[in-house]
Amino acid sequence: MLTKESLQFLDDLKKNNNREWFQENKKRYEIFKKDYHQLVSDFLDAMKPLDPSLELLEIKDCTFRINRDIRFSKDKSPYKAHLGVWLSSGAKGANRSGYYIHIEKGASFIAGGFYSPDADELKKVRKEIAFFHEDLEAILADKNFKKEFGSLEVNESNSLKSMPRGYEKDHPAIEFLKLKSFTVSQKFDISEVTQKDFVSKMSKKLIVLKPLNEFINRALETEEF
Repeated sequence: MLTKESLQFLDDLKKNNNREWFQENKKRYEIFKKDYHQLVSDFLDAMKPLDPSLELLEIKDCTFRINRDIRFSKDKSPYKAHLGVWLSSGAKGANRSGYYIHIEKGASFIAGGFYSPDADELKKVRKEIAFFHEDLEAILADKNFKKEFGSLEVNESNSLKSMPRGYEKDHPAIEFLKLKSFTVSQKFDISEVTQKDFVSKMSKKLIVLKPLNEFINRALETEEF
């Protein structure tokens, strides 16, 4: 869990997102960073026994820098006023499906799956779906999966209006093949973050995504013939 002081730091940073304020509150940031790393460590301790593919992960593999990349953004706020934890078996530089925890006042959620793959990765996942869509359908039909996450997220930004090239319009997995990302999520209230059972509670929910992550990752790890 995070302390109330860490959440207050994020709240204050959101209201004072500038370098001068950040430098004046550097000691608070160092305390926040330590708290952040402890939270990641707690999630790794909880998730590794449930998903052995995460075994080699270290804290540094799962955290994000607080500095924003503002080079191509209209929003020039220099710092992130939220906290993210990313747990994925992918080697450094390799994009893989995984588990995500996002902590932000009014916008906290847990999520998983594969977000915004590049063209080659998307091709591999679609090929896996085309040939083994029954496996994916069984994963999404699981009662615990449906209870926690519903189904894969479909919206205008992550779904094609027509079929991708090379697939028939009447393919039984047409709606999945049109997706450009393969993700699910569930919102939670930020007040839960300071509760003692936060990590164990969220880990029980996140591990429901293990079969989905395995399905996507096997596609990405399959060699093309």
